[in-house]
Amino acid sequence: METTGAVQTGTAAQPHLKRVLNLWDLIYYGIILTSPIAAVPLFGEAQVLSHGHTVATLLLAMVAMSVTAVSFGRMANVYPSTGSVYTYISCGLNPHLGFVVGWAMFLEYLFQPIQNALYAVLAIQRMVPLPFWVLAAVTVGFITWMTVQGIKFTARTNEILLGFMVLVTFAFLVQAFRYIVLHESYAGLVSMQPIYNPATFNLRALAAGTSLAALVFIGFDGVSILAEEVKNPKRNVLLASVLVCVFTGLFSGLQVYLAQRVWPDHTTFQNPETAFMDVARQASGPLLFTAYGIMLLVSSIACGLAGHVGAARLLYSMGRDDVLPKKIFGHLNPKKGSPIYNVWIVGGLAYLGVLTIPWEHAAELVTFGALLAFMGVNLAALRHFWFSKEAIGRRSFFVDAFVPGFGFIFCFGLLLSLQGWTKWAGLTWLVVGIIYAAYKTKWFTLRPKLFDFSET
Repeated sequence: METTGAVQTGTAAQPHLKRVLNLWDLIYYGIILTSPIAAVPLFGEAQVLSHGHTVATLLLAMVAMSVTAVSFGRMANVYPSTGSVYTYISCGLNPHLGFVVGWAMFLEYLFQPIQNALYAVLAIQRMVPLPFWVLAAVTVGFITWMTVQGIKFTARTNEILLGFMVLVTFAFLVQAFRYIVLHESYAGLVSMQPIYNPATFNLRALAAGTSLAALVFIGFDGVSILAEEVKNPKRNVLLASVLVCVFTGLFSGLQVYLAQRVWPDHTTFQNPETAFMDVARQASGPLLFTAYGIMLLVSSIACGLAGHVGAARLLYSMGRDDVLPKKIFGHLNPKKGSPIYNVWIVGGLAYLGVLTIPWEHAAELVTFGALLAFMGVNLAALRHFWFSKEAIGRRSFFVDAFVPGFGFIFCFGLLLSLQGWTKWAGLTWLVVGIIYAAYKTKWFTLRPKLFDFSET
């Protein structure tokens, strides 16, 4: 008879992660990953793209991501030891297809530090009007220097940052409510215009805005990484993933709804990239404008640091496994124990990206990689739960076929709705990946080297 943690003979059991996290722990973790202010940087650009229908784009994106979250939760139960998009596709579909999707995910990893550093520069420039290239050099240099030193934000830092975000967001909600009531009475609080405005509605514009709004939800998939440490993972991972998407969509929708009521005409934005700062000033004055600027700056640098570390470590994993030249990308600094070459490479690429790529394009390239990965997860879930031999006799059409199929089609539609430049850039990157995969596997006759996303 076995006892907890060891067999009767007294030999120690193999070390394993303890299942100590409950549903609310997962939800809190997921909210931190997606960020309660994720819609704020996207607000202005989403308003322009959707012709003033950002709330509608968030709700539509919430549907797509919630359906995809069901596939994530179910696949996490099939592969509970990894909780990785990449693993679901490589093991559930095909390792060659996994390689290509992993290549696309690398594009997402690479453009995260570019996107965040660029937004930090834009936020600083609204408060301190210095030359753009100078601010870019200082911001990217600062993030790169912190990464070289091995500095990481601890869980405590994340909690403080989350608390600051919630405090400033709450202040905005109160002040926006007050502004609307003073200028339009209580009747101004209720309007269909942010969701459907017949004067500006355009289906193609709505689809383009929804594709960008999907970026708000990126991070919810991180919940599945904790599958081995969750009580009742079959229920809680799936439920937490869906609830994080729903909370993110509704809470972001509330912020954007009030912002649209405060500033209804998106054509008058001074700078679409930082439009929410202007909305905050309109609702409450310069103090809230500055508070949002500081919050966006700190959040962008924190996310930029995390993205920089992730991109550098992913390059190291690819170099160590000989997916990329090992001498450069697989090098570790003997003193600091970090892939210092990769850190500087990512820093250099980030600086060039900040100078040459508009923020909207950088954000959409991140979305391109994420949507492609989400499509793969839905496809893997459809294959495993509907088409596999193990599924015969216990299939449910709605859960096993319709849900992942709908998620795949919806994400594919969002992918097609991305702007032309983004689609061409993403497809070019995929073609390069396919050619590289063909070369490394002798025209797909060998199993490809796999990216180790667990190292990021």
